[in-house]
Parts: sequence; C-alpha cells; structure tokens
Amino acid sequence: MTKYIAVAGKGGVGKTTFTALLLRQMVHQKRGISVLAVDADPNANLGEALGLTVTATISDLLEQTKDPKAIPNGMSKQIFIEYKLSQALVETKDIDLFAMGGPQGAGCYCYANDLLRKYIETTGENYDFVVVDSEAGLEHISRRTIPRIDEMFVISDSSARGVRSAGRVHELIRGLKSAVGSLHLIVTKSSAGSMDSLSDEIERTGLTVIGDIPLDPMVVEYDLAGKPLFDLPDDAVAVKAVDIILNRAGIFN
Repeated sequence: MTKYIAVAGKGGVGKTTFTALLLRQMVHQKRGISVLAVDADPNANLGEALGLTVTATISDLLEQTKDPKAIPNGMSKQIFIEYKLSQALVETKDIDLFAMGGPQGAGCYCYANDLLRKYIETTGENYDFVVVDSEAGLEHISRRTIPRIDEMFVISDSSARGVRSAGRVHELIRGLKSAVGSLHLIVTKSSAGSMDSLSDEIERTGLTVIGDIPLDPMVVEYDLAGKPLFDLPDDAVAVKAVDIILNRAGIFN
C-alpha cells in the first residue's frame, strides 16, 4: 500500500530543504522503492533542490487550455489535460516529480487544486511512497488534495515565532479533523542550546519533536551556488540529521 508523507510549515523555515534531503535519504536507504515527489507549493523549487528540470506545471497546463486552438480537433478538453499531465511528470530512476506551479493572474485556484487531487488519487497508488512538499497554508489538507496522510512533518526554524507558527499549523490540522497517522515537529537551523531555549514554546504546541537539523554551512554554500541539495555528501551535517529523523519515524516499517 502506498504511504503518503506531507511536509508543512510557514515559508522560509526549510520545508523544501527537508523534503529534498528526506527524499535523498529514502532512496539511499531503500534501493528499489518507487517514489513520487509532489511540489504542491505555488513557489515551486523542489525540482531545483533535487537537481531536476521541471518543464511544465499544472498552472502551465491550465493556461494552455485557455486557447481553444491548443486543443487538437476531436480531443476533449479533459482528455487534453490528462495527456498534458502525463507529459508534465519528470521521471528518473529514483524519483518522479510533479509540480503544481503558481496561479497565473487573478481568480480562484480551486480547479488547479482539484486537478492535483485527482492526479494524486489516480497516479499515487502506482508508487510505494508519495511525498508532498506543501504550500505555507494548509489548503491541500483542507481540500483533501492528498488522499490521506500517513506521516506529516511540521517544520519550524529555531525561533520562538517559528515554533508558534508550527503550533498554529497543529491547531489548524486538529480543527480540520483531518486524519493524520503520525505528526512530528522538526526544528531547522538549530545551534548549541537553541532546543533547550525553545523547550517551553515547543511544549505549548502540543507537538512532539522528532529531531532537529543544525544550521549547515554546506547547505548555505549549495544554495548560493545553485547546486542541488540532493547532491550533498553523506557527511553533511543536515544529511546526517535527516537520516536520524527518517529512522526515528520508521517510514519503512
């Protein structure tokens, strides 16, 4: 059965960094698994972190369907969209990637969300794991874009504001009454003593910390150079921290 993993948290706390390194460790630890990565953040950059080139997103496809001439004669709009969606999938030997992209112009983004939900429902079951890098809000959870969530990682940076924001994410999840199998808090960019200093704030969130990821100069270096985080060496501080978190979560159990 497919296991669905979601990563949530406010912008700038390291969601995409964690997602990329989680995917890295998953395929390094368990060779031969099939993984679908979904970049559901409108500000899509998971592909860059993985070293993959995204040529089309759901938003791109919706823009194309606005031009009647783009749809071949005799083909329905729905069939055209399904055909284009299959083309938008980035396939590699380790990970397949699908990106939502950002809204283009004013208007409701509901249709794009609906397309993503249907795509995950129909395609996700072909994989052992589906890993979703969510947007800063929880729209994908409230709209049931993800069929179910077996593991959710809520990301905070090592600041009181970040932890409080993670607590609000927890409150929203409880308010939505969404079924989440396991819920974990991860603190990023930590330094010596920061976890002790944040202990009271963390306790108030009601979340259980599964691990922290120290501030890693190598991650900063790779980001500045535009190098994929997926290519970080095994001895990188962040890589080792994510490996510990992966084992604690028991994702392969």
